[in-house]
Amino acid sequence: MNGSRIAAVGHYQPARVLTNEDLAGMVDTSDEWITSRVGIRTRHIAGPDEPVDELAGHAAAKALAAAGLTPGDIDLVLVATSTAIDRSPNMAARVAARLGIPSPAAMDVNVVCAGFTHALATADHAVRAGAATRALVIGADKMSDVTDWSDRTTCVLVGDGAGAAVVEASKDAGIGPVLWGSVPEMGHAVRIEGQPARFAQEGQSVYRWATTQLPAIARRACERAGLGPEDLAGVVLHQANLRIIEPLAEKIGAVNAVVARDVSESGNTSAASIPLALSKLVEQGRISSGDPVLLFGFGGNLSYAGQVIRCP
Repeated sequence: MNGSRIAAVGHYQPARVLTNEDLAGMVDTSDEWITSRVGIRTRHIAGPDEPVDELAGHAAAKALAAAGLTPGDIDLVLVATSTAIDRSPNMAARVAARLGIPSPAAMDVNVVCAGFTHALATADHAVRAGAATRALVIGADKMSDVTDWSDRTTCVLVGDGAGAAVVEASKDAGIGPVLWGSVPEMGHAVRIEGQPARFAQEGQSVYRWATTQLPAIARRACERAGLGPEDLAGVVLHQANLRIIEPLAEKIGAVNAVVARDVSESGNTSAASIPLALSKLVEQGRISSGDPVLLFGFGGNLSYAGQVIRCP
């Protein structure tokens, strides 16, 4: 085995749906204002009795079931999240305990909105190096916990949820080489900080960076996989907002690809957004097994990470 692949995916969202009309009753906004600026119509919001590890556990259990595996088959758990309240035990250990996974390596990855693609690359490296046999890679965030619900510039963006992937060894490379990096001097552009922690961003700075700097980086991720953008069957970008997703996808040049637009239904779920959107595309049959799909996360720090995967 000289590669790794995604064997299966799964996702989970809380039952409560918060509409733009609901938000209009909470802050000075409207459905027209929100949809015209960010393209979001609904988002799922977890209750106080639904912690991040519960969201993550549900998504992971679905991915395991789809792969035909049991918790005992997993020896590495990686959880990408930036909304863990406690420092220890970490989210990965809590998910492992919730699922009954015996003695896994368990690590959290905090790269905010690019967390899942960083964690996926880490799992790929671990499996190919022989340090793990099968890994659970989860993106899960409860953004409602870190949102100022009186701030209309941020509260209209966020949602809660989780997505998961099972990564295992493969004779072929089903996960392409990662291209990752950051712009640390601009880390202030996206923040979750303070006591209590609150999400804030410099929207115009993020928009300019994402739409001008990231297309070339995403194309280089395709090149590392030996493909051109026109060869892609799917593009799953971080679901920040449609005003970023649509121009970024167009500039990448993936003219034949299905572009994930789950942000309209789910809002910005941070590290959950890519696996959540990918799992929905698979579930809906909009991409097929073996199809090349670009995953590209970007956001906090300002960090980015992208790789081409073969659809499970």
